[in-house]
Amino acid sequence: MALVPLRPGRAASRLLPLLCGGARSKGASLSPGAPGRLGQRRYKKDVLPSPDGPAPSVSITEIRQYLRAQDIPFHDGYSCLHTPSLFVGDHGDQPLSANAPFTLFIDKTTGSFLCTATLAEGTWQDFQANVEMRLRGISPIPPASSEETEAEMRQAREDARCIWERALPLWELLDEKETKETKALFGISQVTNATLKRFGVRYLRTARSLIFPWFSPQDATLKGLKLVRVEKNGGTITYVEETLPRFDSYRNLFGLHLIGRRDTELVLTGWELDALALHQAAGVASLALPRGTSCLPPTLLPYLEQFKRITLWLGEDLRSWEAAKLFARKLSLKRCSLVRPGNLQPRPLEALNQGLNVTKILRSALLASHKSIVSFRQLREEVFGELVNTEQVSGVKWARFPELNKLLKGHRRGELTIFTGPTGSGKTTFISEYALDLCMQGVCTLWGSFEINNVRLAKIMLTQFAGRRLEDQLELYDEWADRFEELPLYFMTFHGQQNIKTVIDTMQHAVYMYDITHVVVDNLQFMMGHENLSVDRLAAQDYIVGAFRKFATDNMCHITLIIHPRKEDDEKELQTASIFGSAKASQEADNVLILQDRKLVTGPGKRYLQVSKNRFDGDVGIFPLEFSKASLSFSSSKGKVRLKKVKEDKENLANKVVEGGSGASKKP
Repeated sequence: MALVPLRPGRAASRLLPLLCGGARSKGASLSPGAPGRLGQRRYKKDVLPSPDGPAPSVSITEIRQYLRAQDIPFHDGYSCLHTPSLFVGDHGDQPLSANAPFTLFIDKTTGSFLCTATLAEGTWQDFQANVEMRLRGISPIPPASSEETEAEMRQAREDARCIWERALPLWELLDEKETKETKALFGISQVTNATLKRFGVRYLRTARSLIFPWFSPQDATLKGLKLVRVEKNGGTITYVEETLPRFDSYRNLFGLHLIGRRDTELVLTGWELDALALHQAAGVASLALPRGTSCLPPTLLPYLEQFKRITLWLGEDLRSWEAAKLFARKLSLKRCSLVRPGNLQPRPLEALNQGLNVTKILRSALLASHKSIVSFRQLREEVFGELVNTEQVSGVKWARFPELNKLLKGHRRGELTIFTGPTGSGKTTFISEYALDLCMQGVCTLWGSFEINNVRLAKIMLTQFAGRRLEDQLELYDEWADRFEELPLYFMTFHGQQNIKTVIDTMQHAVYMYDITHVVVDNLQFMMGHENLSVDRLAAQDYIVGAFRKFATDNMCHITLIIHPRKEDDEKELQTASIFGSAKASQEADNVLILQDRKLVTGPGKRYLQVSKNRFDGDVGIFPLEFSKASLSFSSSKGKVRLKKVKEDKENLANKVVEGGSGASKKP
């Protein structure tokens, strides 16, 4: 079983014309490539700020000092500070009462706030501005969204209502046989009608999709929907998700409207059907995250503050386990427990279907917090888990570079990859496709391009994503841009020389806000600047490499760092020692990749990728790359490429690669 979000947020484009007779309110058509779209494009706004104009960072100490100075009562929560809301009632310039409900939550990490009573939200600077307005006797004004965003949300609510009214509860289908077949298709034959009714789950016949509602926690009105349908491909069953509103605006903690004020324990899942199974099997309060295991948006943290204990049971694979550990940091380790995936501990829906004791599994959950020193007894189960799940431990596989999977085995969190290649060989073009491949599989990616601007980089990646020259087919631009926009991809707006502390702080912010698990830095020399080539510069480079190494380990985030090689003879192949600077970069790296460019007198050179270091299992080797100028793609050729052992004679090896061969070896 696999959960695959496929173009989320586009359900309306296919369903509304059928359900609503083609009637639409004013605005662009939702269907891709429709007339009138060129003048109404939407552009991704999730770029991280440059140092020229970012929102100033704030520490938890500064937040507390400010609240005390303004006589604002507060108390510490797990992830937030709780205060009375500025936006409830009209108190003029009177101090906020400690007896008022504490419905405003200030994030301890970012300073951003959310009022759960009015849904007002904003930055720490917005909060300070409203406090100053209140002191002057002016009623605080919640920060407003853009007109375009408001219009999109209103349209999404209307589209959701249109679909919701035409969906039916499963038990109200006229044909009992159809009801049983539908339940069997989604694997919920054991889920009772009473459970489906409690959570408000419906079924849309025309789309053959289950409908999960998003009710406002403020007034229980319908804010959006998630549609889940099943696709079968041979023996593989894939669950495809689509949302209204768009996926990046869908913030539904499914089941939140059923949580009581006195509930203190919660089970957090990564899938709506798992939440149903948990409630039915164990009678516990359960919620499903809107984006599964890919992200826990900080805007949802205030709704989880009331719980003294949270058990994370996100899925049945290693990726879910890694996500659970990452989310536990946001939620506060001291109140979190984790259910370890295993044969006897599958995801909740499977546990229900297999008749397992769900309550017993929940009681066996492991505490997320631990001391600095542990014994093997505490690590024993984790070691066993890695031995059992060798394929999952090896990481996310590349779809476009199967030969890279044979060498590196996969892309793993917490590692540092150094990538180098001759000037003009296509390092940025290759690494953009390398990262795009992973991003398309749900790896949340942050790009730091210090050499070329983000517009040019995005153009390269969009061309690789579409697999064609969009300059010649502009009528398809919006369709492909809409698909590309849904990827978990973010860009830093830095350019040229930057302070390493500023870059690390931005990366830390991105990991917290967007659960980034892959950071690409292109490249180290541009980030440091080109002046003052001296011994001090080499020491500075060592410091930066060490900082990236520490960040990758501490945040379980993979960093791919591009470094230019030393100036060497063009006729010679690059080696690990060719990386600019001292040996620290290659020593700290878990993986070293070299883009070799063999120059030919008769025409363009032959390029191939060499893995010269692989700390995971020692496999190293090379394979040829074929560049397509139309799609800017380095994807391996479709013909079968056979890996051979690397010979010690590098020159002979290079000649074989030029002739179409490839090589691999395993370090002892």
